[in-house]
Amino acid sequence: MANSKYEYVKREFEFHRHLPASNWIVVRIDGCHFHRFSELHAFEKPNDDRALRLMNACATSMLEKFPDIVIAYGVSDEYSFVFQEKTELYQRDERLIISSCSSCFTSFYMMKWKEYFPSKELVQPPHFQVEVSCYPEPRIVCDYLSRRQSECHNRNQYTTCFWMLVKSGEGENKAKEILKDTLPKDKNELLFQRFQMNYNNEPAMFRKGSCAYRQKVEASEDERWDVAVAHVDMGPHFWAKHSYVFDRR
Repeated sequence: MANSKYEYVKREFEFHRHLPASNWIVVRIDGCHFHRFSELHAFEKPNDDRALRLMNACATSMLEKFPDIVIAYGVSDEYSFVFQEKTELYQRDERLIISSCSSCFTSFYMMKWKEYFPSKELVQPPHFQVEVSCYPEPRIVCDYLSRRQSECHNRNQYTTCFWMLVKSGEGENKAKEILKDTLPKDKNELLFQRFQMNYNNEPAMFRKGSCAYRQKVEASEDERWDVAVAHVDMGPHFWAKHSYVFDRR
């Protein structure tokens, strides 16, 4: 071949990692320096409903674009997408999966920005970093998603307390000192005693995050699978009801 003498470049220097077969692939997209991005665009604290709904809309578009995504979970500026164990997307080439998911999610975010922030200009594009993990069993995938949801609760409870303190006049350093070493029950008590606020009455999207998955919709004689977004506990009851997400092919 005319280019055979140059093949060594690809053979010796281009690295391709193919993800192991028979594993569920989880692609986690996470905002990079997103606190700066949120400050630049004046997001509401501790939660901006518009920004979260924009992330959910991007996740919905991801499920529509990639049929092999069986379920996704998002909180704040991150989303985890679970690809079915037998996916052959890009022959399971990690580099191509990462670049494709990152570019698609970023494109959706920019295209949908005006839908959720009609009076606010997108000053600069968001930057998302991506990491990939592989899990051999649905049970472990469920535990992974449950862990992300647990972190959502802990993070949101803390930031809710933090910003309520700051908005009430406490400095940021003072607010951090007040919350240092507090337990969940302490934070609930603080919100109730100082601000007459019941944390459990906060929107479920803030406390539980967002789960995107396909559900069967029957319309007249047709049957289709549409993407749904829910804000629910991803415990045993949820998985008993939605176990089909791991069985669809």
